[in-house]
Amino acid sequence: MLPELEEELFYLEEKLEKAVNHLSSEYITVRAGRANPKILDNIMVDYYGSPTPLKQMANISVPEPRMLVINLFDRSAAKETVKAIVASDLGINPSDDGKLIRLVFPQLTQERRKDLVKQVKKMAEDSKVVLRNERRDALDKAKKLKKELNFSEDELTGFEKDVQKALDKYIAQVDDMSKNKEKEILEI
Repeated sequence: MLPELEEELFYLEEKLEKAVNHLSSEYITVRAGRANPKILDNIMVDYYGSPTPLKQMANISVPEPRMLVINLFDRSAAKETVKAIVASDLGINPSDDGKLIRLVFPQLTQERRKDLVKQVKKMAEDSKVVLRNERRDALDKAKKLKKELNFSEDELTGFEKDVQKALDKYIAQVDDMSKNKEKEILEI
């Protein structure tokens, strides 16, 4: 294979890996009946007029399987922290006792589990679309290179097969991640 095509294949693999890693980080934020501090990663608190990630403002611990405890470094930010958690789409009401903020995760209902499974499937499908778009971009670049460098049709066909192999590998990873997350959500 030509060095230019090898380089393009390398960049494609990097982009596909990033897309799968992004899906993995998105799945961590999906609540599956257990308390996981990662679901608070996207919560931004208005801290003295500037949006600050909650995880930078507090220690977050899991004392019980269905409870998170938030111990703020600066207690004056408690009111804004509670407001940010309520405004998020977690669907959990925090309780503030003056020292700690507690988040108690209710047992998931069957209906909520089905909604979460739909959400997980949609995330997986969105990720697959990103992967396919990366494949299309790589093939377009290869066709432009063919015109510029005037290499054989066989080289292009071999590259297309390598690209498809890479895509199939990452789509299989997405499918596996999706099935595992669905299983985790439906587990009672």
